[in-house]
Amino acid sequence: MKSLVLRDSARLRYFTFFYLYVMQGIPSGFALTAVYNFLIGQGLSARAVGSFAATVGLPWTFQFVWGPLIDKYQYSIIGHRKQWVVLTQLVAVLASLSLLLVHDPVHELTLLGAVFFVHSVFASIQDASVDAIAISVVPVAERGRVNAFMRAGSLAGWAVGGAALSYLLHHGGFGRAAWVQSLVLLAFTVLTFFIKLERTDRLLPQFGAAQRTDRPVLTEEENPSLGWLFRELGRSIAEKHSLRAFAIIILSYLAASLFGNAYVYHLIHSLRWADTQVSVLQGTWGSLLSFAVLMGGGVLVDRLGAGRLQWWVLVFMASFLLLFNCMATEWDAYAVGFAGLAMVNLADPLLSVSAMPLLMAYCRPKIEGSQFTTYMALVNLCTVTASYLNGWLLEVTTAPRIGLGCGVLLMGLLLALYYLNPNSKAAAQAQLTAPAAAA
Repeated sequence: MKSLVLRDSARLRYFTFFYLYVMQGIPSGFALTAVYNFLIGQGLSARAVGSFAATVGLPWTFQFVWGPLIDKYQYSIIGHRKQWVVLTQLVAVLASLSLLLVHDPVHELTLLGAVFFVHSVFASIQDASVDAIAISVVPVAERGRVNAFMRAGSLAGWAVGGAALSYLLHHGGFGRAAWVQSLVLLAFTVLTFFIKLERTDRLLPQFGAAQRTDRPVLTEEENPSLGWLFRELGRSIAEKHSLRAFAIIILSYLAASLFGNAYVYHLIHSLRWADTQVSVLQGTWGSLLSFAVLMGGGVLVDRLGAGRLQWWVLVFMASFLLLFNCMATEWDAYAVGFAGLAMVNLADPLLSVSAMPLLMAYCRPKIEGSQFTTYMALVNLCTVTASYLNGWLLEVTTAPRIGLGCGVLLMGLLLALYYLNPNSKAAAQAQLTAPAAAA
């Protein structure tokens, strides 16, 4: 069989990073769309489903730990950092099979959350490992396209987990859905085993005297200690200019996630939409629209700049939240309800196309991988917090009021962008797109 070597083939790189992100997206879509909506449809309280979503997402907030560890212990005879990917994929398959221990998701919610929590721990390590491999093997000229394939794979996986497994959950039972997910993950794991990063890599590890002898001898500067990595991370993130810009980004994600969770709960619990219908719409139309926004957003970032695009994204989202929640009495109309659901799914990609380039620009040399992973961990912490807060807020208020509050928050962030440089909006945007000058 001809060797599959990432370094030798651009097509193989596109395919590999696409399916690796499909592999990550399927369990997330299953847990946070199919199962989440199913639990709402079964009558669980907002606090219960919010706590479940927070439990599933919590391990993704640990990525600031995984990045430095993966960078420090990256060397392997089967391909640098590949050992992290294969090992975490195998454990993720076992965690997926552990879902078969859950016979009644509604009445075994604690066990269900615990199994998904374990799976998320290893999926988050896999995610950090794959990102690090992409940086090391993908040529600079291909990185934009590879990033597009990564995001497309994540959306495709989320669509399968959210829509297809939701249908199977209702028509075949939870156990059958868990079996299908596990078999798909196992197939992808086997495929990963046969893909090499470099032509000289081996498929199987060797031990003792047979160990690879060409491992490079690196200086402390080339392979710094974990203590140095964490200290530099703390210093970089705490810098005034990056901290200020990141605060605006993370509060934007908080507002979008908070209303998105509240709105989905309102559709199923209060307006009596079938949870399968909501999951399928999110997994099909929602994913297609999100993919279109990501592709178009990449072009706009190149033309407008990330700072200017961030401004218009916040203007659009704030306007939508304020207007849409003022017409909450019309939400029971299918067209209006569907439009709101589509916009809820678009919030994350809209924020991502402008926020990710800004965050990449703030990353320091030598720690850029770990620093960006830390930023992603903090964004994930924000969405986890939103899931938990949503459960509490819906017990004391309504989704339209939450949405109005989120709209007001986004308007406040727009004012903050002006405050960063009161001379003009353009100057404020220019400040955000030139972090190096601010440093």
